[in-house]
Amino acid sequence: MKEIIEYLKARYLSEKAQGIMEYALILSFVVVVAAAIGTGGDLQTKVKAVFDNLVKLF
Repeated sequence: MKEIIEYLKARYLSEKAQGIMEYALILSFVVVVAAAIGTGGDLQTKVKAVFDNLVKLF
């Protein structure tokens, strides 16, 4: 019985974390686009710069 509980706990906690990460990525993308539009500059250049900076972090 303990094994089943541990399995279910690991499975649902894992899926919950994945869902949170998906929402965080979508939200960050929306924020980047909104910030680029709000500053009135070249959207493509600014979005590329943000993603390049993110790649350097990881």
